[in-house]
Amino acid sequence: MTVPASAGARVRAPRITTALIVTAGLLAAAAPFATDLYLPAFPSMAEQLDASTAQVQLSLTAFLIGAGVGQLVFGPLSDRWGRRGPLVAGVVIFVLSSAAAALAPTVGLLIAARVVQGLSGAAGMVIGRTVIADLAHGKEAATAFSALMIVGGAAPVVAPVAGSLLAESLGWRGLLWIVAGLGVVSLIAVLIAVPETHPRAARAASQASSMRAGMRELASRQYVGATVAFAFAFATMMAYISASPFLYQGLMGLGTVAYGVLFGINALVLMIVSAAAMKLAGRLGVRRVARWGLTGNLVGILALVALVVAGAPALWLIAPILVAVGSLGFVFGTVTAMAMDAVPDAGGAASAVLGFLQFALAGLVAPLVGLGGEGTAVPLAITMLVASVVATAAFGLTRETAGPSGDVGHAADETTGDDLLEPVSVNA
Repeated sequence: MTVPASAGARVRAPRITTALIVTAGLLAAAAPFATDLYLPAFPSMAEQLDASTAQVQLSLTAFLIGAGVGQLVFGPLSDRWGRRGPLVAGVVIFVLSSAAAALAPTVGLLIAARVVQGLSGAAGMVIGRTVIADLAHGKEAATAFSALMIVGGAAPVVAPVAGSLLAESLGWRGLLWIVAGLGVVSLIAVLIAVPETHPRAARAASQASSMRAGMRELASRQYVGATVAFAFAFATMMAYISASPFLYQGLMGLGTVAYGVLFGINALVLMIVSAAAMKLAGRLGVRRVARWGLTGNLVGILALVALVVAGAPALWLIAPILVAVGSLGFVFGTVTAMAMDAVPDAGGAASAVLGFLQFALAGLVAPLVGLGGEGTAVPLAITMLVASVVATAAFGLTRETAGPSGDVGHAADETTGDDLLEPVSVNA
């Protein structure tokens, strides 16, 4: 599909800058900080709020449900009303609801505040992706989304470690105030660095026809294949994250420090591979790099399954997990770019569906990996294998719409991509 002249004019004014990437990364970090940071404080929360363990855990579920539904709300809203207004409103509500959660006198009010916190936090996640998709396509978008992965990818590592270190001194309320503080920083960054990339004139000129076209594009092989591939590839990582405490500490017998080191190494490799994806996608094509990542993920998981079935020592599982998780650095940025590039007429809706499916699957795999108890890695291996196979198969749906160079996106982007996007530099 070619880019209409009006759309071309629309994306040439704003540019993707390092400040924009960092801001989008902060917005993406809201979920892992809001979910992982306060986990070590669950026992004290139950005691102070006179609540059961199940009630305290429900505060986590409430946030995840809110975040999933919120993506379906804010994505289409940003298509109708523009990106910047709904984004600012969502971040403001996130700050207020985060403060309400930190001050909650009862577990019921905490759960209610967490629902609103998840709903509003979704605005940053879904619209952050959409803003990038407005400004770039194809290889340029893959570069930007990979850069976003590097910035936002640190959050799942920092959050649980920081929570374990600060829980005793700050308490659960202090940890939730940190989340509120992150929201304030994000709001300031949004006001400074995020432009309106879907202006009123463009919305008014093309709303009816564009939305009809967008709905058709949401059902296209290209979008469905890339979105399902992203969500199930992400599910393999969430399965590993959910099982990592009992895997490393229970099965392998490692201490807290060793667990943190191994967890951090896997995350560091993921970020390094994401940085490599930024360079390789521009040289070799988006689809090729994505295919490498999905293949590496599947190979690592197949090795994991083989070792688990063979009853190998638990420490042997470290290597295949590292391969499976690290390979995803080639997947997340590139496949996100492919999905968003397939729906240029309804970017907010495209980002919303992608994010909702991501959160839904993340919530599903978390309990699955623990079905066999803490004495076996079989449920983890099976869950990761099924998700990886589905991701790889779904990615095959994108073949028919890929260009001869292996890249995807609008035809006009092949010749004017440099016109649409300034190079992203971490030193800018």
